[in-house]
Amino acid sequence: MFEQITDPVAYHGEGPCWSEEWGGLRFVDMLAGDLLTLLPDGSIHRLHTGSPVAAFVRPRASGGFVVGLERGLGLADEPFGDVRALSELWSDTDVRMNEGGTDPWGNLYAGSMSYTRVPGAGKLYKISPDLTSRVVLPSVTTSNGIAFSPAGERAYYHDTATRRTDVFNVVDRELVGRREFHEATGTSPDGLAVDRAGNVWVALNRVGKIRLYSPDAEVLGEWDLPVRLVTAVTLGGEDGRDVFVTTSRENLDDPEPGAGAIFRARAEVPGVPVTPFAG
Repeated sequence: MFEQITDPVAYHGEGPCWSEEWGGLRFVDMLAGDLLTLLPDGSIHRLHTGSPVAAFVRPRASGGFVVGLERGLGLADEPFGDVRALSELWSDTDVRMNEGGTDPWGNLYAGSMSYTRVPGAGKLYKISPDLTSRVVLPSVTTSNGIAFSPAGERAYYHDTATRRTDVFNVVDRELVGRREFHEATGTSPDGLAVDRAGNVWVALNRVGKIRLYSPDAEVLGEWDLPVRLVTAVTLGGEDGRDVFVTTSRENLDDPEPGAGAIFRARAEVPGVPVTPFAG
């Protein structure tokens, strides 16, 4: 199902996001601190953020983008503009940003993790359009994918160390009632995305799989990729039905030939378009 569409362009590819703001697919080479954009001719544009980490990227409603930096956020006013760092969200040098996403109202959720994998050292933050932040989950280990259902009444989330996908109810635009959505024993659930039918696409790291769940947690499909470290998945393209997967070769002594490349497949149901950050 999946075809490789780029060379291995990233050491640790992550955080894919489709937006017409920058002309299509953008993702991060996380531990290089770079934003990578897949251009129409198939080449890659690389933009350094000035940080050793670029954890995720989302468009801004006012233009430009927001990017997760090592210990906080950066903003740019143009799609390929310079990044200016905001005040750090924390000072602990063992903790770095790892993943993030926007809710349907333009708020940003950004999560962290420990470089040395200390259990519970990370947090999930909510950043409002006025750039104020607060902690919504005070103790997570590896904060990863977060995405919202089409009507905004549910949010799906990964703390990868739990080896499961969790779901929240969204009440008055806040996350409540966290509970298990689906267990993923023996795998490392990483990035995720939601389509317009409410189905949940999950990247299963270390086992090289993409899994699709119904809103009732029924497994609708599972696909193997030729690389172990699949890190995240998103939907985009002109009709919203292209499935893009980022991959990694981080810490692999003998990486597969496609590790660090982008893979693509086609879905029956389009994805939910990204909501720009309102800040």
